[in-house]
Amino acid sequence: MIKSSHCALCVLAFLLGGASTVKADSLTLKITKKYLNFPVSHQIDRKAMSIKVDGKTERMFDIRLATGKPDYWVFCDMSEFQNKNVTIEYTTTDGRLNQLYQDNEIAGKDSLYKEQNRPQFHFSSRRGWNNDPNGLLYYEGEYHLFYQHNPYEREWGNMHWGHAVSRDLIHWEELPVALYPDEHGTMFSGSVVVDYNNTAGFNKGNSPALVAIYTADNAEKQIQCIAYSHDKGRTWKKYAKNPVIDSKAKWNSKDTRDPKVFWHKPINKWVMVLNERDGHSIYNSDNLKDWTFESHITGFWECPELFELAVNGNPDNTRWVMYGASGSYMVGSFDGKKFTPETGKHYFLTGSSYAAQTFTNIPEADGRRIQIGWGRIQAKDMPFNMLMLLPVELSLHSTKNGIRMYSKPVKEVDQLEGQVLQRHNLTIEEANNSLMPFANEPCMRIKTKFRLSHATSAGLKLFGQSLVDYDMNFNLVNGVFYSPDDCTSMEIEADIIIDKTSVEVFIDGGAYSYSFERKADPNNTNGFQFFGNNIEVLDLRICKMNSIWNTNL
Repeated sequence: MIKSSHCALCVLAFLLGGASTVKADSLTLKITKKYLNFPVSHQIDRKAMSIKVDGKTERMFDIRLATGKPDYWVFCDMSEFQNKNVTIEYTTTDGRLNQLYQDNEIAGKDSLYKEQNRPQFHFSSRRGWNNDPNGLLYYEGEYHLFYQHNPYEREWGNMHWGHAVSRDLIHWEELPVALYPDEHGTMFSGSVVVDYNNTAGFNKGNSPALVAIYTADNAEKQIQCIAYSHDKGRTWKKYAKNPVIDSKAKWNSKDTRDPKVFWHKPINKWVMVLNERDGHSIYNSDNLKDWTFESHITGFWECPELFELAVNGNPDNTRWVMYGASGSYMVGSFDGKKFTPETGKHYFLTGSSYAAQTFTNIPEADGRRIQIGWGRIQAKDMPFNMLMLLPVELSLHSTKNGIRMYSKPVKEVDQLEGQVLQRHNLTIEEANNSLMPFANEPCMRIKTKFRLSHATSAGLKLFGQSLVDYDMNFNLVNGVFYSPDDCTSMEIEADIIIDKTSVEVFIDGGAYSYSFERKADPNNTNGFQFFGNNIEVLDLRICKMNSIWNTNL
């Protein structure tokens, strides 16, 4: 979870019970509609707003409430306060509250998912900012994506847990906010588990509770808290005795965050991997409430992961992977209390991806380790910002350099493909001619394999931007060191997935992948263009990609 001080005012207000010495406007109204719509202007400084019900502060956040024409509108879901009187306070005295209004629709709904810079098959929130994926979970036919979210602005701040669900990992429905800031602070990253054995005592009858383990961040420290849900994650109740871990004193550091929790059958305990100061710590628990520190490994930063994978698909030969936010990882063993690396750190991805997390509770019949990363790609001048990268399947493979991790798009991505054009054994001119009609398509997938002959470097560009640039002489792909397992290979494969604002590329079956902002050179008119002296395009597969939003592009 990336750090910032943007929400210091918000957190302080919570810790003071919502009290403020600053004069404020106040508005009392009866909630009769689903949403409150707020006008936002980036020419205005952030100021604190509170929403109180029966004298209790239910919402507290910072917002740039517009005085005149807004840059865009955001909303607050008020469904749980229907027919109640609420008091809204804002730390100004210039009447800005008069511009907000109630409605059963969010402002700007007619353009929703049709915006100029809206990703068409990558998840992005309806309004506001999103970053780290949190609490990735499969449960009763639904994939749950929780995520770091600022509902009230397209920039970082006011950290909540947003929530979306999918039945196929591709088409997402955004649900109301799952976790709101509270007296402990704003909601930083974490994970969600299904407590089948009722270890925490939160279950209701025969239905297991979903338990979220998350970091609460305030000006003083970061602490670990839990909440539980009885309705498939739609609503949450926070544990009355939070926090369950407060480790600032132990580490003499505020950097104690991002718990990833899973059940470890061999020791019959819960395991938590937690970023603490200079690395990842491992804790054990019987009940998700009481945690015992077991070990610590340095050299990682933020958003830890620890999971087991089969090597070459062999369930009798497995390794554990320790993972950090930047995408670096170690392969090793794990005894329930301590991770022991067998190798140094490696990488399998670069570019825009950060803070990726894998799903828990994937059925054994499926057996995949599926990951989603935060794509740090701006949606310029939009009422929303950032996106989630496509879900990928992780695997371990034996290579000449040892065991390495691969990633490839999940098979569910294939359903978005439209009509396919496939060609083989093309000259560079023939390949460019095949691609020419697709240059201005907003969403595409290209799979290609090409061979260098008289060139030391070659690749594919789109309006001057390098999608793939393979430098065999210096072993580089798009400027990053990459050596194929066959170190004498003259061939390279690429799966290139292009959305309106982003590009994801998977090299040689996922041995290396990267992502970046789609950004054409405004002075280049060439469209798609293979480059390289006398290269051979052995395979070229082209298809348009359909939107997940059921809109016309």
